[in-house]
Amino acid sequence: MNTETHKDSAAPCCHSEPQEVQVPQASLNHRPHQGHSQGSSWSAAARVTVHCLTGCAIGEFIGLAIGVSLGLPVHVTITLAVVLSFISGFALTIYPMMRRGVDFSTAFKTIWLGEVISISVMELMMNLIDYHMGGMRAAHIFVAQYWEAFGAALVAGYFAALPVNKWMLSRNMKNCH
Repeated sequence: MNTETHKDSAAPCCHSEPQEVQVPQASLNHRPHQGHSQGSSWSAAARVTVHCLTGCAIGEFIGLAIGVSLGLPVHVTITLAVVLSFISGFALTIYPMMRRGVDFSTAFKTIWLGEVISISVMELMMNLIDYHMGGMRAAHIFVAQYWEAFGAALVAGYFAALPVNKWMLSRNMKNCH
């Protein structure tokens, strides 16, 4: 088999340096992101979804905690939680890329579509579950209702985004995980 060492520098990634991989000569022009050739597996989707859930959970928790603690109306609490989830979700992906020397604009262009889709699906499910379980209407964050709803929302958000992330990985739409 005719192989050639190929450095995957065309698509910056947030987690590692570009790696040299052995790629058959015939496929060099047919594999858009060589370092992630196994990226559409369920285990890869699970890792991507955990990464996304981490960003969403940080923003969601802060937004809900502020909204519940201050007694804000539910719609304001949801808006705050969603905005903070997008900020923290994007930051967890963009920051490592920028630490590697990728400028903000390039990092954002690399990941925006996959992150928007994944975070949107996750946030929609998380807020639906949290709202229906009453977590965002809890008296304060130190009651079981708040934590039960938050925990159930995290699980639901993960399982809602998992197949979406697998689909995006199979189409190379989420290429930075």
